[in-house]
Amino acid sequence: MKILAIVILSFLPIASFSNDLFATKSQLRKIVVSHTDENNILQLYYVYEDGSSRFQITNSIHGCLQPAVSPDGRKIIYLEKNNNGMSICLSDIDGKNSKALTKPGRNLIPSWFPDSKHIVWMIFKPGKDPAENSQLHIMNTETIESRRLFSDPQQIKFSNSMPVVSPKGKQVAFVSNREGKYRVWVSNLDGSDAKSITPTFTRQHDILKLPIEQKVPAWSPDGNWIAHWEGVEMIHMSKFTGIQNHQKDKLISDSWNVWVVRTDGKNKRKVGHGDDPTWSPDGFVTRSFPDPQKGGPKIMIETKNKSKELLIVPPQTPHYGRFAWIP
Repeated sequence: MKILAIVILSFLPIASFSNDLFATKSQLRKIVVSHTDENNILQLYYVYEDGSSRFQITNSIHGCLQPAVSPDGRKIIYLEKNNNGMSICLSDIDGKNSKALTKPGRNLIPSWFPDSKHIVWMIFKPGKDPAENSQLHIMNTETIESRRLFSDPQQIKFSNSMPVVSPKGKQVAFVSNREGKYRVWVSNLDGSDAKSITPTFTRQHDILKLPIEQKVPAWSPDGNWIAHWEGVEMIHMSKFTGIQNHQKDKLISDSWNVWVVRTDGKNKRKVGHGDDPTWSPDGFVTRSFPDPQKGGPKIMIETKNKSKELLIVPPQTPHYGRFAWIP
């Protein structure tokens, strides 16, 4: 998802949505998802992938979003909003023993290393798009020691954002403007040997003449593929420009697609319309997009035959703050 969508974007009655997507309860996988409660505040919920057995695991005054579950399945990191920005918080998988790892600030998109001990995230400076002036940071969650991930002046003279560490822990995928427009790059953990993984099929939108960008990288569980978003950034939409233009807004949202490409840049393919790609533990890509009929986000997952909906956000839930699979 575009970062701004992530930023802007109670116990509920147990909901059970049954369909033919999943065979038995024992096969259902567990998810931590962020969506609004009855007070329109983003909270974290534990839920099965068919939407059943939902229960709330945070009770924040200002909201919690962008959960990431540790590879060992024991901990969650997430962002908690407050009056001075957002703090990165750590809790047990059930939401207990929560504590802040950072001071409130311009923190976004935390994710885990494979060791379930270190995390990476981005810290950005003010601007229309958080990706335009950002750097990557790493922290040991046990000692709370942190530093910049890249230290080479040749690396940090560019903006670097939205980091995701590879399953083997030796590389990082991130978004950078080092070729002018935002593209997905892969490098060693210190930023060396950085390469753009794939060009966009077109540099700008045919009608709007606005740049096509790449963001939101996500590694496949086997480390061989990277999913990402491509499209026109939402900062060009009416709610950010202050100039109402519904036709332009639709053209922008229609440009949003999720793509998958091998880490060597080969075999690129379009998964479908949407944003915020993730990978299921068994290697299928998910994507999300607003659904006016549902009154909130629609989250789709590829299967061996076709795409199906994940019913993890209840209908008529206006805001959503991403989700994470529990290994």
